[in-house]
Amino acid sequence: MDIDAFKGMGHNEKLQELRYNGQLLGSYQRNTENGSKIPGDIFELYDFWVFLSDDESMVIPTRKNPLSE
Repeated sequence: MDIDAFKGMGHNEKLQELRYNGQLLGSYQRNTENGSKIPGDIFELYDFWVFLSDDESMVIPTRKNPLSE
């Protein structure tokens, strides 16, 4: 699966994909536009990474590893 296919999935499908095929890399604080941070986890999934907020309302895929910074 590639990142574009993942983006086209529904929210519940994304959560299932993370649960069954994602590799949890650890906790992460994601920056927002207003300067605050959202707590969550980073998963490696195939050849991309996914941020999952603690309340599981945000599922944000990225091609760049946010933990490498």
